[in-house]
Amino acid sequence: MSTFNLSRLNDWRDLPFFADVLPGIEKELSQETGVILPPSHQVFAALETTAPESVEVIILGQDPYPTTGHAHGFAFSAEPNTFPLPRSLSNIYKEMRTDIGDAPSHADLRFWATQGVLLLNTALTVRAGAAGSHAKLGWDRLTAQVLDRLSDRPRAYVLWGAHAQKAASAVDAERNLKIETPHPSPLSARRGFFGSRPFSRVNVWLQAQGRQAINWANPPEAS
Repeated sequence: MSTFNLSRLNDWRDLPFFADVLPGIEKELSQETGVILPPSHQVFAALETTAPESVEVIILGQDPYPTTGHAHGFAFSAEPNTFPLPRSLSNIYKEMRTDIGDAPSHADLRFWATQGVLLLNTALTVRAGAAGSHAKLGWDRLTAQVLDRLSDRPRAYVLWGAHAQKAASAVDAERNLKIETPHPSPLSARRGFFGSRPFSRVNVWLQAQGRQAINWANPPEAS
């Protein structure tokens, strides 16, 4: 019996990954001695929230935040009471303020997901305190299948850092908007992430396609 409840996966559920690869990952996770993040009911939260036909923007992360209480299944996002902000997210907000003049007041980006922004990590789990610890379990097979499913029409891809850029290397930059910059982490943000203006560029592109701009900065009061 699966560790995960896959009933909420909408049209992602028929990806071969869930039958062919996930059972092996579950076996590996069952032998993990440390705490696994995020909790099992949040591992597929990004896919549950943003169905394939709803995806307008894809932002790829690497793996969940390894600090207990931060990760909740959405790349770069954290639980709303997380303070101080994770350092990469702090830099994302700094760039957003420069780009569009405002940024959210908390760490929770789920309101992006409900607008069609798929916040997908290329590894969906991590051992607490050990960044990258589950990177080789096979989660990357899911990323590849998700990106293949999304190749049916033009979309915007925001690829921060070499890891995300490698994962999405097959995405056609002529057909899609493909923004590739250094990662927003403190180690690399000043090498070209700052000043890249990804939020306004995505919205200009979406509107040119006749689609709705993303509300990046102002989460609804109820969220």
